[in-house]
Amino acid sequence: MTVSPAARTVRIERTYATTPEHVWRLWTTGAGIESWWSPDGFTVKVGKLDLRPGGELIYTMTATAPEQVAFMEGAGLPLSTESRKTFVEVDEPARLSYTSLADFIPGVEPYDFLTVVEIRPSGDGVHVVMTMDAMHDEEWTQRLTAGRGNEMDNLGRVISAAAGPA
Repeated sequence: MTVSPAARTVRIERTYATTPEHVWRLWTTGAGIESWWSPDGFTVKVGKLDLRPGGELIYTMTATAPEQVAFMEGAGLPLSTESRKTFVEVDEPARLSYTSLADFIPGVEPYDFLTVVEIRPSGDGVHVVMTMDAMHDEEWTQRLTAGRGNEMDNLGRVISAAAGPA
């Protein structure tokens, strides 16, 4: 993970033993997203997926693990949050970008931030680079970074499980 203070972006990279097409399907289908998108202790249910520039992804993320429920309640956040992303670029299977609407933060006016996902063949696998705009402050940027890093790890577990035992 790299945080760039000048551009205020965060970059997370992972390499997976699979094909670009497999990563693309996991990132761009309802079933794929629901299998890995949420950080540990949460679940995701996709309500709408319109995969085209200007199209939306709408999903509900719900805290399910006791420690996450306690954290959300302690932070004054709801246990379930509907999230909206608007696709900016859809270039199968190499690049996906979308804006996310941050409209769930108490005391902060809603705003959009950009995420760019690059999926590149690399050796016997795929190198995935996720670059995100920083959020409104350092605390929320760190939360975003931790959550997205955990999601990328979950993506790796789903890919490994699909490959079967070594």
